[in-house]
Amino acid sequence: MSTAPLESPARSVTPDELTRRLAEDPELMIVDVRTPGEFETSHIRGSYNVPLNLLTEHTNDLADRFQGHVILICQSGSRADKACSALNSAGFSTADVLTGGITAFKDHGGTVVGRGNRWAMERQVRMTAGSIVLASTLAGQLIHPRLGMIAGAIGAGLTYSALSNSCAMASVLSRMPWNRTATSPSLAAVLDRVSTPPQ
Repeated sequence: MSTAPLESPARSVTPDELTRRLAEDPELMIVDVRTPGEFETSHIRGSYNVPLNLLTEHTNDLADRFQGHVILICQSGSRADKACSALNSAGFSTADVLTGGITAFKDHGGTVVGRGNRWAMERQVRMTAGSIVLASTLAGQLIHPRLGMIAGAIGAGLTYSALSNSCAMASVLSRMPWNRTATSPSLAAVLDRVSTPPQ
């Protein structure tokens, strides 16, 4: 397998196209790069949970194991784009990204399974950042002006997050008790599952 980076951008797959492809090919590999908590709450039946941090840490191992076409999914599409870029750089050129993520898939009538009602990570980040900014602004007005600087720090962090296409707040939130699951995917478990079709 070539290790030279590929220049072609990720190919987008619409929710309707994915629904059709799933009906035609039940063995189509769907890789969901969201956190285990998000995956547990709602996912496409038969999909593999390979969190983005695991995929980016072990891209070459996974690229060697993936076969055929792979559809990458996250909540809205941004994490799946990042995963696709990593796989392309490892020489795996047949990964596509679901346009709009699982949110768009559900909005277009796609069938998902799962349990619980955990918020998506993007929503948790917006709620946390917004709450901190609001609280620090009020504290700066009512208690001490310097407390308002916390809002500026959050703004700087969100700006860096956008520029670097990473999110430290999401990383922290993913470790919170409400986002934990009984088991989290390991490289060995993922590689074993890729060799054994999911139920």
